[in-house]
Parts: sequence; C-alpha cells; structure tokens
Amino acid sequence: MKKLVLAFIASLFAFGAFSQNIQMHYDLGKDRGYLTSTVEMFRPDKTGNTFFFIDFDYGVGDIDGVSLSYFEIARCFKLGKSPFSWHGEYNGGFGQFKATPFNGAYSINNAWLTGLDYSWNASDFSRGFSLKALYKNIAHKHDASFQLTGVWYLNFAKGKMSFTGFADFWKEDNVFGTKTTDFVFLAEPQLWYNFNKNFAAGGEIELSNNFGGMEGFNVMPTLGAKYTF
Repeated sequence: MKKLVLAFIASLFAFGAFSQNIQMHYDLGKDRGYLTSTVEMFRPDKTGNTFFFIDFDYGVGDIDGVSLSYFEIARCFKLGKSPFSWHGEYNGGFGQFKATPFNGAYSINNAWLTGLDYSWNASDFSRGFSLKALYKNIAHKHDASFQLTGVWYLNFAKGKMSFTGFADFWKEDNVFGTKTTDFVFLAEPQLWYNFNKNFAAGGEIELSNNFGGMEGFNVMPTLGAKYTF
C-alpha cells in the first residue's frame, strides 16, 4: 500500500493532532493473494507537517517472511499564510524472491522529490484535496523527471464513511520484453467504514499502468482493516 493516510492530512490540521495507525490489507488481485501491513505517521507543527509510512508484503510466492519492504517520508513547509507549501520527499525499498534456480533480491531505486503543494479544505473539514507538482530524481535512472500527485478525502454519513485516495502520474522508463514505456500511473481510491475513532474496515482498488513490473493497465482490489492510535 502507498500513502494510505495522506487523504486524512487536511482534516487532521483542524485538530493539530499527532496521528499514527496500523493497517493490514489482503490483496485480491490476480496471482496475488498476499498480505500487506502498513505503519503510518502524520504530525503537523507550526511550520508544516511530516508524514511517513512503511510497507511490508508477506507470503509472496515461496517467501516465508517479508518479501518486500518500502519506505516513504515527506515534509511540507508552509509558505506564509497561503494555501501553498514546499514539499520534499524520499522513497525507496528492496525485495526478495524465490523462483528456483533464480532466487535473489532486488532494490527499488531511491527517489528524491521536491516541489509545490496546494491544499484546499471545506470549512468543516468534511472534504478537501491536495495537488502537488514535483521534480523527481530516480537514482541510476532519471536525473530529471517529474511527478504529479492528487490527494482527496470525503467524510460522509455523519463521519461513519470515508472516501479517500491519491493518484500519481510520473515519468519513468520501464522495459517489458522488447517494449519500453515512458510513464507510470498509480491510483488507490479507498472506502472505509468507521466503527469508532480507532477502528475502521474497508479496502481499496489499486489502479495502475506500467507499475510494479506489470505492463499496461491493471486493477487490484484489497480488503483491509485499520487501527488508529
């Protein structure tokens, strides 16, 4: 999972609160059927906010433990009293696989991003969105790329339901056989039922194009549970 809590960031500003949660998702996508855990933290302060998450995939193929780990951390600095902020971000990770006789490990290229963030929230913080235009450096691959990101949240049914998500579009060359693609798209719309302020159940649908070693457009649904501390 990626950025599962970002859509709650704007609403959390209303309370100026520290937020941390743990999530577990079961991937229902074709040839998947594995678990992903996510630990996330968001913390606002006087000058902006800090966000990070850590993903672990379990039970992929013949791997007994963690098959993939991924880390992302981002920092936003407010630009005065405007709705704009400066955004800085790092992400990267690694994985392993068993497919005898080709057992091995791989890394996810380190990436550094920076740019501008624009955010809007309704006066009651029931809905809002954030748009980001970012320069992206992908280590050993692209010195100068870009990424466009949108994040949204909508709380309804007296706070019992939340529709959240994000969408990323960036330039990255990937090779699939003899074919080379130039761009990647990833979106994860999510729907949660909030039993109370701590526990929620729901899921997401991962919509991707040329992402994660999969050529073309793919749809990967999950079922998930979340506990917020």
